[in-house]
Amino acid sequence: MIEELLPPGVTSSEAFDDAAPAPLFPAEAALMEGRRERRRRQFATARACARRCLTELGRPPVALLPGPGGAPRWPSGVVGSITHCEGYRAAVAAPASAVAALGIDAEPAGPLPEGVLALITSAPERAHLAALATAYPSLPWDRIFFSAKEAAYKAWYPATGIWLGFREATLALSPEGTFTTTLHPSVPPPVDPVYEGRWLAGRDLVLTAVARTVRAPAPAMISTPGPS
Repeated sequence: MIEELLPPGVTSSEAFDDAAPAPLFPAEAALMEGRRERRRRQFATARACARRCLTELGRPPVALLPGPGGAPRWPSGVVGSITHCEGYRAAVAAPASAVAALGIDAEPAGPLPEGVLALITSAPERAHLAALATAYPSLPWDRIFFSAKEAAYKAWYPATGIWLGFREATLALSPEGTFTTTLHPSVPPPVDPVYEGRWLAGRDLVLTAVARTVRAPAPAMISTPGPS
């Protein structure tokens, strides 16, 4: 499913359960010590997905440990993102030379817990969601909204190292399966704060992805000497 949301050049891998064996590197296993068995299995399956992505990129499998902010530390020259929720685990990765930022998120397709929407939205955003819910009542718009902000943050933080709250992002969803997030952190951002992404709802899941490709430098202007 996740591959439907990604541009060319981004590898992906997904799983809908933890049935396949997924061994961990020693450092990863140590990180999971004392955790519930269900959480360890989710973690292991998601890491297995990530290592399959690395293999597709021609990279050797490595331990993927959390860095600052909890995001996994990918090998040098690689950007990626990992997500898991009930019934779904996935990872994506790409060469940093081609993709500047990646963020994915998966959520169950049910409504958000009571009170959460008010914490993560502004009044205009709630009006936007209400209009979408009226026009397309079969879709879980509040969950899509939450997931899209999560994906944008997962792309933003590794690229900037700047913490961001839900209220520091303004999101607009399109019923055609796209969204635009404008980030307004409390400190000036070092990169373009507008992130575009795509969403998908199906199989009782909501998936979102943000992928910012590296823009080729503009060709140098060559001036032609005028007549002397």
